[in-house]
Amino acid sequence: MNPPTPIFELKNVTKQFGTFQSLSNINLQIYPGERVALVGSSGAGKSTLISLLNGTLQPTQGEVWVLGRNLAHLRPKSLRQIQRQIGTIYQQFHLVDNLQVIHNVNAGHLGRWSFFKAAASLIYPLEVETAFKALAQVGIPEKLYERTDRLSGGQQQRVAIARVLVQDPAAILADEPISSLDPERSREVINLLRSLNKNTGKTLITSLHAIEYARSHFQRLIGLRQGRILFDAPVEEVSIGMVEDLYRI
Repeated sequence: MNPPTPIFELKNVTKQFGTFQSLSNINLQIYPGERVALVGSSGAGKSTLISLLNGTLQPTQGEVWVLGRNLAHLRPKSLRQIQRQIGTIYQQFHLVDNLQVIHNVNAGHLGRWSFFKAAASLIYPLEVETAFKALAQVGIPEKLYERTDRLSGGQQQRVAIARVLVQDPAAILADEPISSLDPERSREVINLLRSLNKNTGKTLITSLHAIEYARSHFQRLIGLRQGRILFDAPVEEVSIGMVEDLYRI
């Protein structure tokens, strides 16, 4: 039986911004269905790694493979097709505040819809049932026609997750999804992301400052320090000493 193909693979990847080296010689494989937390201090390279995985950044050196394709060798149309299979949730939510929730959720269709269909949906919302089901999955179906700026921060993050569910990607990347939320909302969102991974089988990669959530909700931890992988192990093999080394000043 052949081993599974990684959904993401980084081969000797380095990323520089001018003279600053954000990531250095990263080798990494992530397989379908895994639930992985990227942990480390601010500036460790977690967000850069997320951006390399979804193709919004290109490496300075090395190769990034997604769904069996080397992103550097893809034409723009093929790259967009791969990127539609990768849903990203950001800490800033990236929602249009003055629009109704349904329009923000329907943004998950934009990779498939024509310009005219998208424009028409702003006047008369399309795919209402799909949006309602996605909001039901994240626990706020009653907010379908609410103005987005009237929602709490936790509810807005749920709208962002519903948008990714409508996109229906093979993998979900979440870049510090709870950094702007209070502890109760943070717990709700992390519980929700774990449930989506378990219920849908979609690969989940989340960058987190909160090591306690990484330990309690994820199967595999990748510790980044100053742009390098300090450890990559199942959560039960990550010791207190390894964590202390990761965050030592």
